[in-house]
Amino acid sequence: MIDSQSAEKISRMKKLRRTLSESFGRIALKKEDSSFDEICVTKMSTRNCQGMDSVIKPLDTIPEDKKVRVQRTQSSFDPFEKPTNQVKRVHSENNACINFKSSSAGKESPKVRRHSSPSSPTSPKFGKADSYEKLEKLGEGSYATVYKGKSKVNGKLVALKVIRLQEEEGTPFTAIREASLLKGLKHANIVLLHDIIHTKETLTLVFEYVHTDLCQYMDKHPGGLHPENVKLFLFQLLRGLSYIHQRYILHRDLKPQNLLISDTGELKLADFGLARAKSVPSHTYSNEVVTLWYRPPDVLLGSTEYSTCLDMWGVGCIFVEMIQGVAAFPGMKDIQDQLERIFLVLGTPNEDTWPGVHSLPHFKPERFTQYSPKNLRQAWNKLSYVNHAEDLASKLLQCFPKNRLSAQAALSHEYFSDLPPRLWELTDMSSIFTVPNVRLQPETGESMRVFGKNNSYGKGVSNSKH
Repeated sequence: MIDSQSAEKISRMKKLRRTLSESFGRIALKKEDSSFDEICVTKMSTRNCQGMDSVIKPLDTIPEDKKVRVQRTQSSFDPFEKPTNQVKRVHSENNACINFKSSSAGKESPKVRRHSSPSSPTSPKFGKADSYEKLEKLGEGSYATVYKGKSKVNGKLVALKVIRLQEEEGTPFTAIREASLLKGLKHANIVLLHDIIHTKETLTLVFEYVHTDLCQYMDKHPGGLHPENVKLFLFQLLRGLSYIHQRYILHRDLKPQNLLISDTGELKLADFGLARAKSVPSHTYSNEVVTLWYRPPDVLLGSTEYSTCLDMWGVGCIFVEMIQGVAAFPGMKDIQDQLERIFLVLGTPNEDTWPGVHSLPHFKPERFTQYSPKNLRQAWNKLSYVNHAEDLASKLLQCFPKNRLSAQAALSHEYFSDLPPRLWELTDMSSIFTVPNVRLQPETGESMRVFGKNNSYGKGVSNSKH
């Protein structure tokens, strides 16, 4: 039975949902298109993102109810999926392992909205449903549908993430979280949220359109990516993560499907439906967060207290996958199988190698085979072809969370020593491809022959066509 305290808590949560949902409604009702940032500050007590702790206080009390299914080619499409539902993702040119697509074009200033006449049918403005034309459906889940679209204001391609609202439920918390976080994140390696449209039936998030993601890119170029492209992709991933981690935000769902790739090779962190502003002191969060293949062992063992090191395990898995051409730990059965695959390479933990591991809810020593740690090149031989790659991977793939390298520290690793120094001097909104001679290499079946060599970024290079 539900005691009075629990009933009162549930009542408060429902009231909060209604209040937050109503705040979105005011966006559509105002004649002057009010800044969504002001709504967030007023209704959700969000602090600014200038290197300070960006705490969304009401969201910190929200219980997680999402359970992400685990196969890369059948991972849940919908960031608002209920645990009992599975939506298969179809791998194809236009509809494949992607929650929303975006492009670097069309970075309009919100001030433009006030320059259009609301009464003129020939002058559509931002913030209105009829300002965008739907071109094709990219994917669908139980809560949201994503369309490729086109802005009638400037003709640019966009991705329309249409979230269906239920009258009793109001606006899904994950939608509020994603919108509020993304409005404060401005970085070349984070997907750009252009606009928010609210109606009685739907909440639409309008993103820049990017035509593919890292999952599709690797599927199209099997066997491991070109070594220089791996380095550029990883550098951009770490650059984006360092930006959000400095603002105390965890992504919590890093996987190739959530890393968008533009036609010039720009990588963008996407799908912040599970992202969380992390306050100090540490809160406890749901351990059902990261897709199984990219989920760290501490979370698999039931830990709910974690920090930025959660994302760094995913970085290590993605790094190995880009080089080797196969997932680092492709569990096929369940959490037990996933942990066995990790321990087979990194060794079965104990109190000496992982202080506190015996206190984790799901760690039962008798359930696991006792493995000794191996050199990573024994599991993934292509790491040995790349200068300093094995060392970097080993510092990311640490079972003990506190031993994992941070994003900022990883950017200074020797693995990146042959990149142009100017890359570390870029402003947040500057692409790495604004630096002369930095560009993607063509992906070919012979790319592995140049692993470990110091190739000049100014010789024999061209943009990859994928």
